Amino acid sequence: MGQTEPKHKSVLVTGGAGFIGSQVAEAYLARGYSVTIVDDLSSGKRSNLPDAADFVELDVRDERLGELFERHGGFELISHHAAQIDVRLSVQRPRFDADVNIMGLLNVLEAAHEFGSRRVVFVSSGGVVYGDSSERPIPETAPKSPGSPYGVSKLVGEQYLRCFRLLHGLDYVALRYSNVYGPRQDPHGEAGVVAIFSNRILSGEKITIYGDGEQTRDYVFVGDVVAANMLVSEAKLGDGTDMDDRAFNVGTQKETSVKQLAATLMSVAGREVPVEHAPARAGELAWNSLACEKLRNLGWEPAADLSEGLAQTFRWVAGKGR
Repeated sequence: MGQTEPKHKSVLVTGGAGFIGSQVAEAYLARGYSVTIVDDLSSGKRSNLPDAADFVELDVRDERLGELFERHGGFELISHHAAQIDVRLSVQRPRFDADVNIMGLLNVLEAAHEFGSRRVVFVSSGGVVYGDSSERPIPETAPKSPGSPYGVSKLVGEQYLRCFRLLHGLDYVALRYSNVYGPRQDPHGEAGVVAIFSNRILSGEKITIYGDGEQTRDYVFVGDVVAANMLVSEAKLGDGTDMDDRAFNVGTQKETSVKQLAATLMSVAGREVPVEHAPARAGELAWNSLACEKLRNLGWEPAADLSEGLAQTFRWVAGKGR
């Protein structure tokens, strides 16, 4: 296999059967890209796949990934959403987390370099790479102190991307997502609380809040995350060589407590259910909010306010998400 000129406006979306990746794939299609999706369907769903995209059921760690690049003559752009995203699982199985998130990324990067990809858009995490930061909201330049193997693997991924850029000239962008919510969301992980609460409200079951409910997160609507992906896929970026020069927080810069989230969801749903409190979970961050001036300076702005986004999400869950 050798380096090949990539097809014009072709994109490979890894994890493209997932909650976010599938909607990113749809947006690329709308922009005229030829879209190929790779997903092993361990958490993604066939029902999320856009009809106009080519789909290959494959693990990103699989050595056949390079053969896919060769068959397509390379891809101009890579959108890397495939990942192990469960923080608790990363604590229980750190080697598995590293295998998927680090070795899987390296498999993608080696093929991207060999077949002449223009840019890699990498999904990092603004919720875990910073850890307990003293800066509020947290800028991209804040110290990195991840408190879980998942956070470490995402940070290592950014370091590998920087290294490939310096060694091989492979351009990249790292998007550090805050807590993404919206249609197609599964009730997994911390951000999955929106889907969990929505299902509870629909079924009339009580909502469980861990701790006092005053812990806050920065909830960003999936449509705004998709817009950020489209922007950085084609934006002209600076020449800085520091890891943070190619990193962009994706959030709202607003904090919402778990108690506020539950109350707002019940308000948009027009239904009330009981709320109970359980013991706080060990290691949970007390707050999280991301500074997003860098992305705003490129022309991005979150369009959905929380009530609007939650209403759209609840309608989806009520219609077909349960």
